[in-house]
Amino acid sequence: MKAFRGEPSIFASARPEDRRAELEVKSLKLKFGGITALNNIDLTVRTGELVAIIGPNGAGKTSLLNCITGYYKPQEGQINFNGEDVTRHSTHHLTRMGIGRTYQNIELFPGMTVLSNMLLARHVHCKYNVGWASVFSKSVRKEEIRHRKILEELIDFLEIQSLRKQLVGSLPYGMRKRVELGRALALEPKLLVLDEPFAGMTLEEKEDMVRFLVELNESWNQTMLLVEHDMSVVMSISKKIMVLDFGVKLAEGSPDFVQNHPQVIKAYLGDTSTID
Repeated sequence: MKAFRGEPSIFASARPEDRRAELEVKSLKLKFGGITALNNIDLTVRTGELVAIIGPNGAGKTSLLNCITGYYKPQEGQINFNGEDVTRHSTHHLTRMGIGRTYQNIELFPGMTVLSNMLLARHVHCKYNVGWASVFSKSVRKEEIRHRKILEELIDFLEIQSLRKQLVGSLPYGMRKRVELGRALALEPKLLVLDEPFAGMTLEEKEDMVRFLVELNESWNQTMLLVEHDMSVVMSISKKIMVLDFGVKLAEGSPDFVQNHPQVIKAYLGDTSTID
């Protein structure tokens, strides 16, 4: 595995079975009153894949992510993760199972430092209780050192060494997106769900984020499910793409297949058959 400014031990030492992330969505239906947000959606993500979901505004992309991560409960269908039915599981349960997420609208604590925000994600891996923590026993100190080591490696990877003690609220928007990626990675996710990670970024910030995601996927075998509007980014880094339009799946396949699919072209550009 190729090193990138110091490989985080959570990836370098993980066994293949610990990185397994097999997601299967079957016939998913989600309704809000009389509005059908998702209609019979099927999706499969295999370990090590980077799968993108695209579609016009209101297509149901974030609704699908919310079902997968436990925020929404579909009326019909099933979601399986590593062979277990997780359709009705709570969000915190799914997090412990290995599903981490970033958000379209940044969900960081602006009044806390970068390091503190990332450290919050380590709570799912804490093996001590409040009693042991209060006396700061030897075992607690040892575990805290391990958590800090992992965070420092992630900070080094994301090139935010100089920002670790800065308040998140003082950072530019694009850098906050990078911190949120770091917090999601601190969960040690088997499946990393990314909701528009490039939104609001400058060209330079997008290039950096692309570099991080490609490195995660290709060198660390991080499984990722990505929702994004920037088609140039999606087509360049995705292995498989699914297209949604008004809650219906239009197409699924390789980037070449999707970008030449007539229904996809129509959904994005409108019906051009009458144009001379």
